[in-house]
Amino acid sequence: MPANRLKSAKRIVVKVGSNVLTAQNGLNIEVVGALSTQISLLIDRGLEVLFVSSGAMASGLRKLGLPRRPEEIPKRQAIAAVGQSGLMNAYEAAFGRHDKRVAQILLTSEDLNNRKRYLNARNTLNTLLDWKVVPIINENDTVMVEEIKLGDNDNLAAMITLLMDADFLINLTDIDGLYTKDPRTQPDAELIPCVSGIKKEIEHFASHIPGALGRGGMLSKIKAAKKVTAAGVPMIIAKGSKPDVLLRLFSGEPHGTYFAPQGKKMNRRKCWIAYTLTPKGSLILDAGAEQALLHRGKSLLPSGIVEVEGEFGEGAPAALKNKDRIEIGIGLVNYSAADIRIIKGLKTNQIKERLGDKPYDEVIHRDNLVITTQKTG
Repeated sequence: MPANRLKSAKRIVVKVGSNVLTAQNGLNIEVVGALSTQISLLIDRGLEVLFVSSGAMASGLRKLGLPRRPEEIPKRQAIAAVGQSGLMNAYEAAFGRHDKRVAQILLTSEDLNNRKRYLNARNTLNTLLDWKVVPIINENDTVMVEEIKLGDNDNLAAMITLLMDADFLINLTDIDGLYTKDPRTQPDAELIPCVSGIKKEIEHFASHIPGALGRGGMLSKIKAAKKVTAAGVPMIIAKGSKPDVLLRLFSGEPHGTYFAPQGKKMNRRKCWIAYTLTPKGSLILDAGAEQALLHRGKSLLPSGIVEVEGEFGEGAPAALKNKDRIEIGIGLVNYSAADIRIIKGLKTNQIKERLGDKPYDEVIHRDNLVITTQKTG
């Protein structure tokens, strides 16, 4: 199945982590060259490739002659700023040997949460692909603060996959895939070749395999897989330093761990709502509303809301939770938190009486609502 999906793919995202790109004295130029060669060959075959690359910190440490990453955030950001240019120079030289041009794209969550900036980023990336330029994408570490942090490049790669409607995400790391234990320390660890559904057992395995260098360990890769597979896109975790690993995957060889997609591909707007936006608050629903959303594809009416958490304005993303505070979905609200508190529990014909106006019957229309949990019961 992975071979068939790869064979039919027209556009892919390749993500490579810090552990793959880092040598003892900084950036691993040999790996940079090998990956650039493989991606160039795939492009020559007609594939569109978006490349999410870590490595700025490793490059910066090498250029500055520092032995390890400092703890202070401003120093880390300064090192990343120094290293980003070195990283891009390395890629420019490596891809240039194959007559390929590259472009640097640095993003924060603000760029993807704002609909206008999100669409602009997509248009820019589409233009680069049309021009046969390789987009090399990273989080903008230099300006990153908690409020605009994407988290790690695993999450960024998942977001880019959904943003660009890619057919496959290949996540290259320093081990061969997902194991039952950490294979670097546990000799009896077993590789899991295929994951058809990401259950708690899978997350448990991943939580015991930390990353050595980057922000993301195996658990962050599983979270990325959870996002893209829920949106109908498959993902593979494979060892990035394995010779010609990308070419071997596309030739049909089984490598790493394959995460099967759940259902058909979700449309791009719903992907943005479900897996890119950060909820600004929560709406707690009664059992009737929960069932209507989960099983009957209904919009959310004020009558089904029992509580409002947080402060947010009209049009903001809000998490939808059941009475046990378990998230079942996310949607864009038609009313502010203050107004929802006034109309919660009411029938739609009572909205105007309470607010003096009724621009919408629904608090969240079904077109702006995505179920993010597996349907049960």
